[in-house]
Amino acid sequence: MKKTMMTVLAMVMLVGVAVAAPKGETKAAPEQKPAKKTKAERKAVKKAAKKAKAKPAAKGDTLKPEAGSAEEIKAVKNAKGSAKKTAKKKRRTAYTTVTDVKGLPRVLIIGDSISIGYTMPTQDLLKGKVNVHRIGTNAGPTTRGLANIDEWIGKGKWDVIHFNWGLHDLKYIDAKGNLTAVAKGKQQISTADYEKNLTKLVQRLKKTGAKLVFATTTPVPEGSKGRIVGDSVKYNAVALKIMKAEGIVVNDLYTFIKPTLATAQNKANVHFTSIGSKALAGEVANCILTALGKDPLPAPKPAKAKTT
Repeated sequence: MKKTMMTVLAMVMLVGVAVAAPKGETKAAPEQKPAKKTKAERKAVKKAAKKAKAKPAAKGDTLKPEAGSAEEIKAVKNAKGSAKKTAKKKRRTAYTTVTDVKGLPRVLIIGDSISIGYTMPTQDLLKGKVNVHRIGTNAGPTTRGLANIDEWIGKGKWDVIHFNWGLHDLKYIDAKGNLTAVAKGKQQISTADYEKNLTKLVQRLKKTGAKLVFATTTPVPEGSKGRIVGDSVKYNAVALKIMKAEGIVVNDLYTFIKPTLATAQNKANVHFTSIGSKALAGEVANCILTALGKDPLPAPKPAKAKTT
C-alpha cells in the first residue's frame, strides 16, 4: 500500500514537470493599451506627415512600375501627363492673350491668316514699346467683320487699330461656303458689296477714337486655288477710295512685298514663308510706330559676306 502511494505521487510530479513552462521563459504580462497622445503630439505627427508628403523627390529619382503600388504608378503617369499639358498650354501663338505693360500704348491687329503670320514677329519687334494685341480668330470676309466687330473691339481703349479685309472677300466658294476652284464656285463677296461692308466697318472703327491704319491686301500668286491673280489689285482700288474719303492711313503691304514674292511667299499659295511674315512684320511695326508719333525701328544690318 505504501509502495503504491509513492508510485502515484511520482506520476503526479512527472505530469507537473511535463506541463511546466520551459526553463528561461516567463509568463507574458497582460497586454497594455498604448497611452493616448496629447493634442500637441497629434498636431506634431500630422505636421510631419504633411511635410513628408510635400517634399519633392530628389533630382533623378524615378518610380519604376515594379517599385511602387498601382496607385503610385498611376500618380506618376498622371503627373507626367499634367506636365506635358501645362507645357502645351504655355506654348505661345498669335492668339495668346497679351498682358499689358502699364504705360505703353495699346494696339489691335485685325485681319486674316496673313496677319496671323506677322502678329508674333510684330510683337517681338515692338516688345517694350507697344502692347500689341490681335483678335482671337481669322477676321475672314467683311461679312464676318460686320457680325463680330463689336466683340473684337471690346470695351478697352485702343491707341491704334491696324486692320485688313480682302483675301476672303475675293475668294471663290462652293454652295457649302468652302474654298473651291474658280470654275466651280462663286466669288464670296463682290466688289460692290465689299465697298458697302468695308465702309460700314471703317465707320464703326472710327468710333473707337483710335488711330486707324488699313493694310492693303497682299498679292494672289499663280496657281493659288480659289482665287484669281490680279483680284487683289481690284479690291485694293475699292479700299483705297474708301480710305481716302475717310482720311485713314494706308499701309501698302501689297506694293511693299511684291518685289520679293519669290522668297517671301509660298508657291501657288497666298500665305507667306517665315521670311515673308517677318518682312511684313517689320513694315507693320514701323507703320504702328509712325501712327503713335514714335521713331521707326533701326534698319536691319546687312548680312556679312562669307569669306572663302
